[in-house]
Amino acid sequence: MLSAKNVSKRYGAVQALDGVSLDLSPGEVVALVGDNGAGKSTLVKVISGVVPPDQGAIEQDGRPVRINNPLDAQRLGVSTVHQDLALCENLDVVANLFLGTERRRRSLLRHIHMERTARDLLSSLDVRIPDIRVPVAMLSGGQRQSVAIARALIGEPRVVILDEPTAALGVEQTAQVLGLIRRLRDRGLAVLLISHNLADVQTVGDRTVVLRLGRNAGEFRTAEATPESVVAAITGGTT
Repeated sequence: MLSAKNVSKRYGAVQALDGVSLDLSPGEVVALVGDNGAGKSTLVKVISGVVPPDQGAIEQDGRPVRINNPLDAQRLGVSTVHQDLALCENLDVVANLFLGTERRRRSLLRHIHMERTARDLLSSLDVRIPDIRVPVAMLSGGQRQSVAIARALIGEPRVVILDEPTAALGVEQTAQVLGLIRRLRDRGLAVLLISHNLADVQTVGDRTVVLRLGRNAGEFRTAEATPESVVAAITGGTT
């Protein structure tokens, strides 16, 4: 569905990416792992249109495409949920879901339509929020993460990128978000999960791609890989 081919990116004297390749397929969760400075964030920025690559190409369905900015990525069906979530805590769930994409009839907001659409979307993802008209500031961490992921689906994307979605969550909230990631996969989306938590990766990942010092350092079928082999690829050691 989406591929990065031999992507390189340099910041001054720092080679952030050096010939990195990554394939994303429909109905699959690909976990992108690596130590700090491995190049994960830079690769995500390239795919999501935040920064252009110096070399390499992005392909969709086997055809080269240009992603010069985040709007280009959205038009190609690539949606990113950043670690900071980018939610407006003083607004309610419905307003956050449609922030910047409000539904209008002439100059008037279609409040009832947006609320109905929001309820249907959250229900289809099995996200339980008792009152979607309360400010997001009153929700739990897991519920906020679920709202951010649901907002990424408003434009009906084909690829969803999740940057450390469970980093600040407790055990129960983490389980809720991991269940939501499975449902994204079941909807036929290509999911790229960036995570430092190998337990989460083992739980929901279909493939694990390792970056080290800006290069591809390994790729595993997650169900067949041992934690030791993944850690060895991350650190450059041997099992």
